[in-house]
Amino acid sequence: MPSAMYTEKVLDHFTNPRNAGRIEDADATCRIGSAACGDLVRLYLKIDPKTERIVDIKFECYGCAANIASTSVTTELARGKSLEEAKNVRFKDVVEELGGLPKHKIHCAQLATAGLKAAIMKYEAKTGKIEVDEGFVKRMLAGVLDPAEGVNVVAAGRIRSIAVDGKKVEVLLTEDVDEEMAKVLAADVREALDGLELEVTVG
Repeated sequence: MPSAMYTEKVLDHFTNPRNAGRIEDADATCRIGSAACGDLVRLYLKIDPKTERIVDIKFECYGCAANIASTSVTTELARGKSLEEAKNVRFKDVVEELGGLPKHKIHCAQLATAGLKAAIMKYEAKTGKIEVDEGFVKRMLAGVLDPAEGVNVVAAGRIRSIAVDGKKVEVLLTEDVDEEMAKVLAADVREALDGLELEVTVG
């Protein structure tokens, strides 16, 4: 894309992303998006359990300049905030901080902030603050994109059912999903729930 599409702030965060990298001993992680669809974000959070503040946050990102810049700004806005404050980081805040994004690139800011909220939810589930139930699993699957449709697998109608029994989670795909896609989606579903010590079955 021509650089004329983007503000100076977008280009700055694209060429000099803040908080890029990974945290090996992260307290919460999240993967959202799909390399096959063009945009993929992985977030890593370190959280002080006493204050419930995000003391460190890093990201790995695949995609366009807007995606990298949006994720960079999202990490900047979340760093140092309490979990409750970080939940209120909106994609509009990211767009504003970047001085604007082209309309067809707004989804990059939505992806980054959705990833942040999902990582926080995973931490809350990990620490017993929220329950791992069907609704939680469905929320995590909102970050798994259908490579054929380019939207999440729930919206694309690829999920037949979700069952949660304690630490066991069973996700059944619809019968129209071919074998190759089923393998891709199964791996993505497991990664979406990674770090929660769940026994995940995808069929």
